[in-house]
Amino acid sequence: MSYTVLIAEDDKDIANLLELYLKSNDYNVILAGNGKEAYEIVRNNKIDIAVLDIMMPEMDGYALTMKIRQDYNFPVIFLSAKNQDSDKILGLDMGADDYMTKPFNPLEIVARVKSNLRRYYELNNDETYQSSIYTIGDLTIDIDKMIVKKNEEDIVLTPTEFKILALMMKNPGRVFTKAQICESTFGEYYGTDDNSMMVHISKLREKLGDDSRNPKYIKNIRGIGYKIDKK
Repeated sequence: MSYTVLIAEDDKDIANLLELYLKSNDYNVILAGNGKEAYEIVRNNKIDIAVLDIMMPEMDGYALTMKIRQDYNFPVIFLSAKNQDSDKILGLDMGADDYMTKPFNPLEIVARVKSNLRRYYELNNDETYQSSIYTIGDLTIDIDKMIVKKNEEDIVLTPTEFKILALMMKNPGRVFTKAQICESTFGEYYGTDDNSMMVHISKLREKLGDDSRNPKYIKNIRGIGYKIDKK
């Protein structure tokens, strides 16, 4: 299957470079020079994953991601010259699944695209997940339908947040290291992923109404990782 990658980047040299590398790995690529154009492409095409610059004309990457997340769950990777931790946190808060900084290695971008796609579509298509519903306390996750409920009320999660929660709820009581969570979520583990994973877990806790100082759901095992207890 050939996946379609949307690249929203106003720097034509960068966009063309990414297009070259992705096409050489058998991906379909659609280019957009600004956020408004990118959103129209999303509305009118089957997009499997998006690589978005943050600083774009018409509509920036943050606003574009927020609009995408209103109706679509495909993975979003930010590619930006903004390299402060606060920038990465904001990007993940907006609904991105991954964050790469410029300058970048095109081969790593291809690897990130591949791993995000693999984890996302394996999660949706793996037969072992069919009609799989897990309940822990007042939390219920339907991995087949990608629905999470707390006390029967829907909780809207990003694809990455959903994968993290699914991993833990399928294995209650098991402690997962950050590296294991990254590998399960993205397919590979990079040393720079630790901060991103902490942000995803922080946002997941926030959406679950979990107090990080006295968590009810996702518990931090100091020096090891995270787990959800059996109820």
